[in-house]
Amino acid sequence: MPITCSSTKPGSGRAIASCTSWQSVCSAQCSDSGAIRLSGAGARLASICSGAFLLAATGLLDGRRAVTHWRYAEALAARFPALRVEPDVLFVDEGQILTSAGSAAGMDLGLHIVRRDFGAEAANLVARRLVMPASREGGQAQFLLRPVPRAGEGGRLAPILEALTRDLAETPVARALAARAGMSERTFLRRFAEATGTTPARYHAQARLARAAELLETSEAPLETVAEAAGFGSAAVLRRAFHARYGLSPGAWRRQFGRALR
Repeated sequence: MPITCSSTKPGSGRAIASCTSWQSVCSAQCSDSGAIRLSGAGARLASICSGAFLLAATGLLDGRRAVTHWRYAEALAARFPALRVEPDVLFVDEGQILTSAGSAAGMDLGLHIVRRDFGAEAANLVARRLVMPASREGGQAQFLLRPVPRAGEGGRLAPILEALTRDLAETPVARALAARAGMSERTFLRRFAEATGTTPARYHAQARLARAAELLETSEAPLETVAEAAGFGSAAVLRRAFHARYGLSPGAWRRQFGRALR
């Protein structure tokens, strides 16, 4: 099957990787592909769904993080061990190279690119035109912070998920959460992971970061105020958490993603 990579338009500096079937991707075919030539020319490359296999086959993802549709995550990791697959995110931004999960996540990635290039206000306008959330993953968190629980678990876990998102200053204790849900701790943790794909502590940490990112992007509140509202307690703790997760300071985040305020 054909393997192609083409620029959205000549001189645009952007390209989209696509392939008809991920099983057909061959590293030898891609070793001299258009993707490599475009990358060398400074183009920004993006893939949607299984298009990550094409980028991986070129070697451009070696040593980088990447994502593909959850059905193919294990296959991508097994076939290309030089890259690090992030199976739980909607998209990954590695600067010049970006990858997204399923087809819908490609729209999230597209909005992220608009946001990065033109600011939050432009991204919001595009999102309204598309009738979709401007930031489904919570700011630029790139994690689906509020996944839809599986059928049968939503009713029992919904109050827990709401509390973890609302009570940001509280430290979640698995035993207490399990008792509230009417389950043993072991059963609760298993069902929580099945419903959300993560642990209560990580879910809570992501909710804190998402709230802080939202405040940084949409307000001019002092950093101490943002830290307190997002449950971090102090600006120092917020700075450490932001740097550990994003490699950016809260101030740099605000400058990059809060451009609509200026």
